[in-house]
Amino acid sequence: MRRAVLLLVLLVIGWLGVGVVIAGPAAAHATLVSTDPGEGARLDTAPAEVTLRFSEGVSLGAGYARVLSADQERVDAGAASVDGGTLTIPLRGDLPDGGYLVTYRVISADSHPVAGAFSFAVGDAELLAAGAGADGDASDPVVAALLPAARWAGFAGLALAVGLPVLAACCWPAGWASPRLRRLAEGGAVAVAVAALAGFALQGPYAAGAGLGSLADPALIAATAGSGAGWAALARAVLAVALLLVLRRSWRRTTPPGRPVLAAAAAVAGALVVATAATGHPVAGPWPGLAVAVAVVHAAAMCVWLGGLVGLLVAVLRPGTSAADVSTALPAWSRLAFAAVVALVVSGVVQSVREVGSPAALAQTGYGQLLVAKLLLVVLVLAAAGVSRVWVQQRLGVRRPRRRRTVTAHAFSATAPGERTEPAAESLAAAAERDRAQAANAAEHLPSLRRSVLVEVVLAAVVLALSAVLVGTPPARSAVAQPVDAVLPLQGAAGASAGSVQVSVDPARPGENALHVYLFDDAGRLAQPAEIRVTLTERSQEIGPLDVALQPAGPGHFVGDGMTIPGAGTWALTVSVRLDEFTALSATTDFPVR
Repeated sequence: MRRAVLLLVLLVIGWLGVGVVIAGPAAAHATLVSTDPGEGARLDTAPAEVTLRFSEGVSLGAGYARVLSADQERVDAGAASVDGGTLTIPLRGDLPDGGYLVTYRVISADSHPVAGAFSFAVGDAELLAAGAGADGDASDPVVAALLPAARWAGFAGLALAVGLPVLAACCWPAGWASPRLRRLAEGGAVAVAVAALAGFALQGPYAAGAGLGSLADPALIAATAGSGAGWAALARAVLAVALLLVLRRSWRRTTPPGRPVLAAAAAVAGALVVATAATGHPVAGPWPGLAVAVAVVHAAAMCVWLGGLVGLLVAVLRPGTSAADVSTALPAWSRLAFAAVVALVVSGVVQSVREVGSPAALAQTGYGQLLVAKLLLVVLVLAAAGVSRVWVQQRLGVRRPRRRRTVTAHAFSATAPGERTEPAAESLAAAAERDRAQAANAAEHLPSLRRSVLVEVVLAAVVLALSAVLVGTPPARSAVAQPVDAVLPLQGAAGASAGSVQVSVDPARPGENALHVYLFDDAGRLAQPAEIRVTLTERSQEIGPLDVALQPAGPGHFVGDGMTIPGAGTWALTVSVRLDEFTALSATTDFPVR
């Protein structure tokens, strides 16, 4: 286990070194990139539709997308449509002058809801406060607490349903006769099925921002059943029941099952692990295939290690266990656990790099802080595992292979037909006696090993709880500040487009930022305006509009070095351009500042 701890430290140090130099793009959680009309836009005529563009694909599912008037009446016409990361809300054709509020709650590819609101105005009407229609944006606290609890039960059940049969098949054949292992493995499969169904039932209210009273809402159930998260939950429930049936057949006899039964159990267990891993953060963002493969390795290694630990604790490391069982199970388990730990460490670091992106996000985001707590607990678990491994090495002689080998040459003489050559009886007897003595000594000192394994199990259960919370937390990549780089159409008062503007804000954090603005005509050439103005507004905090000082940096290029953003929030950057005495255009983009 010391090598596993060293590997973890080296991988984390390497990631920190690389993260200082580069930071990847945001991934694994949708964020709003731009809207049309923009937040706070003032139009002469009402638009035919409202368009929202997100950083990745989204779906409506059990969510909503609507446009409200000043008296909270809906003015959208027909159902909203989603095409990849673009959400389009059609509007009625007879909208009068007034303020309008767009409020939405969509589901990102990782099954988490993304909610928000913004307003625009037609004519000289007042803009509506964004909070007026955001009452249902927050998730119900009871639902938000029950979902991680269901995930934890599912993870723990998966470890038992998969890890205990692996322990019996690979390390302790006598375990097939243990009623404790049988009951725990079957109970684990039941826990996976129940947790999957509970997650399916809670996903609808979670996505819609509703409470437990809507668990039986047919619309929410139908929306969940049509989503990827819903299908994954149902698949886990079916596979868990299938694994339960296979396990009952496997433990029906008190002897190891045959290869066909083991092959069937392995196939069902493998599919169950894939169905558990191939949902949430891994399926969103770049390289989903690789991310799912890494998540499958991580989940499988967790099952083998944690399930095996529980099996040792409840069946092998008990008073009265025969010395032969101890000497058979522990050395084989020590080797298997080491391989599982290495797989856990490597796959866990790869997942962390993908979800966090840069070392700075570990301290700046809730996801990163939870991940740090999990890593610290993992180090403690590995330390306890190291103590257990040393115990096995000392009591049962399981040592690392020597680097130098000695080869002894023997001379053989011809033997008469029918005569057999056998090792010396004394050597065999001495080896057998030595093994019996080691096994008896190990059996006498089991309480000390049981204590270290108990520490491993308790800490691993806490790690599972943190993992259940992390699965439902937006990744650090989507919560940490990201530079803004967007190309927006320039629109006139009548809604007609004429050219475009490219804006970049770096690093999009409170304090000083660098702003670059490029103006293009309809042909894509840099254009020089007669006048240009850039403002910043944070409407929910009633800040702005704040003018940004610009300096020309070339044809159609303007720079705002030292542009100050007062604080965190969702800021609207508006570019107003006057091409000549009669042509005025503008464009607005919203961006988060954290």
